[in-house]
Amino acid sequence: MKVLSFLLQKEFRQIFRDKTILAMMFAMPIIQLIILPLAANFEVKNINVVYVDHDHSSYSRSLFNKLDASEYFKIVGHRFNYNDGLKMIEEGEGDLMLEIPSGFERNLVREKAQQVAITVDAINGTKSALGGAYMTKVLESFNRDLDVIVKAASPGFNQASAKIDVAGVNWYNPRAEYKYYMVPGILVLLLTLIGGFITALNIVREKEIGTIEQINVTPVRKWQFILGKLIPFWLVGMIVFTIGLAVMYVVYGIFPQGSFALLYLFAAVYLVALLGFGLLISTFAETQLQAMFIAFFFMMIFMLMSGFFTSTDSMPGWGRAIAQFTPVTHFVKVVRLVVLKGSGFGEVGLELLYLTGFALALNGLAIFNYRKTS
Repeated sequence: MKVLSFLLQKEFRQIFRDKTILAMMFAMPIIQLIILPLAANFEVKNINVVYVDHDHSSYSRSLFNKLDASEYFKIVGHRFNYNDGLKMIEEGEGDLMLEIPSGFERNLVREKAQQVAITVDAINGTKSALGGAYMTKVLESFNRDLDVIVKAASPGFNQASAKIDVAGVNWYNPRAEYKYYMVPGILVLLLTLIGGFITALNIVREKEIGTIEQINVTPVRKWQFILGKLIPFWLVGMIVFTIGLAVMYVVYGIFPQGSFALLYLFAAVYLVALLGFGLLISTFAETQLQAMFIAFFFMMIFMLMSGFFTSTDSMPGWGRAIAQFTPVTHFVKVVRLVVLKGSGFGEVGLELLYLTGFALALNGLAIFNYRKTS
């Protein structure tokens, strides 16, 4: 234990001596956690709409006003022919065009039916899909309002006809705000970057400055050396996780609905797994540049396939299999369930087994692969 104590003293002195590393470990995650959720938002608003009206009736003006009042749409052009509207989309000034045909009001009153044309710029797939869906919802709302007018204007219509109202309720995120979904995931990714990148550079730095050779000729055991590298950054990671939870509450008003003890239990095991992964990379790489590229390669896979951006359920079978073999996937799921839903250990206990398995495997490989000559 005395040997391990000396190693820990050495690591803590080295951490606090390097001001750049201190800034990376504490200041950067706080700044990123404040900024990223505001920017990484998949809600699509301010969709530029070109409105082409061939009817110029009270109904077409009513539909125009409904679109103009929506927070999702911004009317950028009120054109009178299709070609002018299409030109605006081709030049990037419009994202979507709604074309109202002539006879729009007449056909609605007489025939009770009328088609309109929606033209969408589909270069941005997400924006086009959501923009088209939003436009459909606005048209459905307009149709419902119009249905009331038609019924009132039709004396022979049965006013006692049955009507079904569908009411939706959002659980765990009543206002369906995207930040509640993004912030816990971003906290996990920042913890991942600290655990993966900084430890990946740790042993390599010892190799580059030559101190690794001095350690190799001492009676320090391999497990003691790896543990001495792991514990300081594990403590730093737990502090960063605590700061992240505080920022999440102070800045975004998100307070975990579940147990803090459960969150910290999973964070502790997850950090052991990620630090072991970083140390494993560090035992393979010979230079810090090599370690950074290897870590970056795996971090990109972790981030894109963790379910942070897109649900793992929507991935193909091979993608879901890869996602299950990354610890980030399981921790992102746990943090969202505990923070937003208030899930208990019974609902996330299986994820703890996964993370424990990752921690044992990665640290075991790091100890095995560390080449020590005495």
